[in-house]
Amino acid sequence: MKLETENLTLKPLSLEETEDNYPNWFNDPEVCKYNSHGEVVYTKEMAINFVNSIKDDSSKIVLAVYLKRKNIHIGNISLQKIDKKNKSAEIAYIFGEKEYWGKGLATEASQPLIDYAFKVLDLHRLYFGTHVDNIGMQKVGEKLGFKKEGVLKDAQYKNGKYNDVVIYGVIK
Repeated sequence: MKLETENLTLKPLSLEETEDNYPNWFNDPEVCKYNSHGEVVYTKEMAINFVNSIKDDSSKIVLAVYLKRKNIHIGNISLQKIDKKNKSAEIAYIFGEKEYWGKGLATEASQPLIDYAFKVLDLHRLYFGTHVDNIGMQKVGEKLGFKKEGVLKDAQYKNGKYNDVVIYGVIK
């Protein structure tokens, strides 16, 4: 599967991406500030193992996001916890190349994957959870039509403390 937008190409995450800066994203405190990564040193071997683990895993689709004009891998977007019975999935992001933050690229990358989820996979609901202070991710969700569904109190333990997680969802 390959998806495209005006500025981006989305293609299945492969071992090719483990050769670039991708494994280092998970060791960057700023990149991992609000997600569940960054608590242990992430190695290239761990990245390779992850890529190999998703090849035959029907519960997730992980796509590498490339900026077309420079052919640079800037992030990943995924559908995970794909639940065929309930026709739902979680959408998740990591954009590790910080110079491309704040340019609308996560929003741009999302639309073709959301369309794929609803039209091809015939899902009914997509959702995501994010740290209560991750305003950027909340704005991405709102731009895409996701609605705030609630707050999970103390749902994430990170950097020695419990944090609330805001849940957003969108229905087909």
